[in-house]
Amino acid sequence: MATEYFDVLIIGAGLSGIGAGCHLKKECPGKSFAILEGRDASGGTWDLFRYPGIRSDSDMFTLGYEFKPWTNKKGIADGADIRNYIREASAENNVDPHIRYGHKVKAARWSSANATWTLDVELADGSKKEYCCNFLLSCTGYYSYEEGFTPEFEGRDDFKGQVIHPQQWPEDLDYSGKRVVVIGSGATAVTLVPAMTDKAAHVTMLQRSPSYVLSVPQQDAMVALLRKILPQKLAYRIIRGRNVSITLGLYRFCKRFPNAARKLLQWTVKKQLPADFDMTHFTPKYAPWDERLCAVPEGDMFKVIKQGKASVVTDHIERFAEDGIQLKSGKKLEADIIITATGLKVQMLGNMQVTIDGEALKPNTKMSYRGVMFEDLPNMGMVFGYTNASWTLKADLISSYVCRLLKHMDDKGVRQVTPRNHNLTIKRLPFIDMQSGYISRVKDQIPQQGDERPWKLYQNYFLDMTLLKMASLDDPSLEYANPVIEENTATSGAV
Repeated sequence: MATEYFDVLIIGAGLSGIGAGCHLKKECPGKSFAILEGRDASGGTWDLFRYPGIRSDSDMFTLGYEFKPWTNKKGIADGADIRNYIREASAENNVDPHIRYGHKVKAARWSSANATWTLDVELADGSKKEYCCNFLLSCTGYYSYEEGFTPEFEGRDDFKGQVIHPQQWPEDLDYSGKRVVVIGSGATAVTLVPAMTDKAAHVTMLQRSPSYVLSVPQQDAMVALLRKILPQKLAYRIIRGRNVSITLGLYRFCKRFPNAARKLLQWTVKKQLPADFDMTHFTPKYAPWDERLCAVPEGDMFKVIKQGKASVVTDHIERFAEDGIQLKSGKKLEADIIITATGLKVQMLGNMQVTIDGEALKPNTKMSYRGVMFEDLPNMGMVFGYTNASWTLKADLISSYVCRLLKHMDDKGVRQVTPRNHNLTIKRLPFIDMQSGYISRVKDQIPQQGDERPWKLYQNYFLDMTLLKMASLDDPSLEYANPVIEENTATSGAV
């Protein structure tokens, strides 16, 4: 079986993978590459999730690509608009011909003998194929596309209605006149609750513990003004910089002054709810930004609560009953449909098996190098966005850094680069510094970071922009090599 060879292979044709392809087209036009996508469509998250109201929880002036201005009036965009935006970027940069759909990567094997990755790929028809490349970039996100996370609920089979996880939303679901209970308090739950009140008899958000919820504007007068008086690209750049500054400022304020931030967030919520509303439902036990804030455009969730179309219950589930959910407090929530917005099943690197010269990679033992590569892992990068800001901000920086690194390797005449840690006193820390349930469940499976450069993650766009765009590629932590290349029977796959 002939093996196709590419200079670069990208795994995943979502927001990150398409962005990486666009960067390669612009910055490394001489490199052959392909994007291997397990599903039959591009768009990633924004094609997979189809539940009512699906939208971004970050503004599109920062969730959009740095090279493609967001021109829609909405700052918080619908899923379909984001999906179309991603596909437009792919088409405009001629990335579409590079995408191989129905190609699920099962394993990646590195050979130091010829500085090559060999990927075992399963095609949609069940057949197998091998691909080879010199550099591998994982753009698979951080969760399983196969299934979401749903706890075991006692008596689930007793419930006579429908139980649905938002990740597997039925296209033909009719919830008109139905009593709906949404289990959860995260971004998905606060999106579904107001969206389903258009047809449902009533929607109840059942949460074990509250989250911080922040109302954000759907449209911005400053954005409209700048678009009128400035060229589109310049206006986009200014708006993008302003919004990044606001988000980073809020994050730093919350981290430095958690008590003041808590009071401010609580005040903004209280003034949008009925005067007699029990604020314990929006009073988290944790400090702001220990978990991600939930954004609701124009306070839509607070509006439907005020109108009596939706309600919030904070309690623990004892069991499912025939007609609803029995709570530990003794109360019962009647329901026709139960939505388990209980989170994602986190997995790294698309759950593929990675080996280096026959030795299996253990991600939880390796530190991330500049948030791009991994300790002792040659010629491989991973796009992982911010947890306190828009994902794409970091994705753009990582893709540009990889392009710069590839060109630097060509200039040096080498085929292999490996981050090495020479600091034996460095303190190893969790890769993701958040207390969210979906992160804590897999803390023993995700990589680490260090407490010093270049192994430390800063969650700061402006600092990362400097470090990733300006940092020397002759960093002592980067080990370059040029192994003897063995005879390669792979065929060229240039597009």
